[in-house]
Amino acid sequence: MADTNYDLVIIGSGPGGYVAAVRAGQLGLKTAIVERDALGGICLNWGCIPTKALLRSAEVYHTLHRLEEFGLKADNISYDAAAVVKRSRKVAETLSNGVRFLMKKNKVDVIEGVGRLAGPGKVAVEGKAGKSELTAKNIILATGARARTLPGLEPDGKLVWTYREALVPPAMPKSLLVIGSGAIGIEFASFYRAFGVEVTVVEVMDRILPVEDAEISELAAKAFRKQGMTILTSAKVERLDKAADSVTATIVTTDGKTQQVTAERVISAVGITGNVENLGLEQAGVKVDRGHVVVNEWLETGVEGVYAIGDLVGAPWLAHKAMHEGVMAVERLAGLKGGHPLDVTKVPGCTYSYPQIASVGLTEAKAGEGGREIRVGRFPFRGNGKAIALGEPDGLVKTIFDAKTGELLGAHMIGAEVTELIQGYTVARTLEATEAELMQTIFPHPTLSETMHESVLDAFGRALHI
Repeated sequence: MADTNYDLVIIGSGPGGYVAAVRAGQLGLKTAIVERDALGGICLNWGCIPTKALLRSAEVYHTLHRLEEFGLKADNISYDAAAVVKRSRKVAETLSNGVRFLMKKNKVDVIEGVGRLAGPGKVAVEGKAGKSELTAKNIILATGARARTLPGLEPDGKLVWTYREALVPPAMPKSLLVIGSGAIGIEFASFYRAFGVEVTVVEVMDRILPVEDAEISELAAKAFRKQGMTILTSAKVERLDKAADSVTATIVTTDGKTQQVTAERVISAVGITGNVENLGLEQAGVKVDRGHVVVNEWLETGVEGVYAIGDLVGAPWLAHKAMHEGVMAVERLAGLKGGHPLDVTKVPGCTYSYPQIASVGLTEAKAGEGGREIRVGRFPFRGNGKAIALGEPDGLVKTIFDAKTGELLGAHMIGAEVTELIQGYTVARTLEATEAELMQTIFPHPTLSETMHESVLDAFGRALHI
């Protein structure tokens, strides 16, 4: 490469990295992005996108088994596991190619290889084309994260899977043990259960989806058990004993009881840790704490011109948070005014299981801490005409307000398409809307979004349809 001098070099092309590159291109910054694998990172290739493609297949398959409810009939309903996986890989490939188009459109140089800090304003790259060194006024670290492993529970790629193996099963196992009930674990549990796999979920906390509101977690557990899942909470997998084509897990509960569960495959979904290795961080003076790069509210590492974003800097580990941070970092280094530090209580979270779960802001427990007086509204899907027409009457929308100021503190949802609905409450929190504006907002009828309006009304004793 003749010219290796840039305004910005980004290491990593996941959601945070590629969005940062697009924004930099829009601002006229000469930009390069270094990627060791496929453009789009884990999210587009091995995370958000292919999992949603798999879950869509599961959703359609589930609906086909309910045809009689809708006055329809079909015989010999079946699935082709290989075709389901093939479709998800095609979707991922399409999106990755889309990122390559965006790089070209925004005049971003794509450099294939492994990048690391190599001194002030320098990035060393080692790839198939050999070694090179780039110079840059600014550098953004966007290397993401990988699955965390626990001693004795290490994945082997055959019997004990991470998300990667779980995305491309050679065949559907008859039984599956999922360790961890965060969004990743629950989405895989939901996907495999829809295709008839016997699923057991083990969670060390006292409830599944522990970052969600306790009431929503309880409703989710009830729904999953109704589908036939086994849910074990306050339980820890102490040991895995492998046979030729199965694994026996020794599970110990907090009250000291021990049981064994045998499954054909195990998915380890116990969290993630940042990809901080071999980046030259220590030599550069970039601080790392518990597997994540330390940054200030503007995503600055403390080393001049070096920023870090996304999963690399810690929770919440969400693609849309990384994207937002990518824009924040670029606009900061470009000198644009008017930005704001990230408020994580305004970052929505979504779990694309069946039923879906979504939330933004504080849980009821967090909102009530310190003696704050709150108002809580609830509205069930069974009171909504569209939900009944869709055949999806199971669900709940819950809203939490400051009783004195009317501020929307949090919103929590479970049911059909709530991952699409939650953005309404996210916008409300971003605009600092109170109950007055939300109650006066007109929601279209018949829609699932009316449950959101009714929940707000219920918080103030004014619900109309229940």
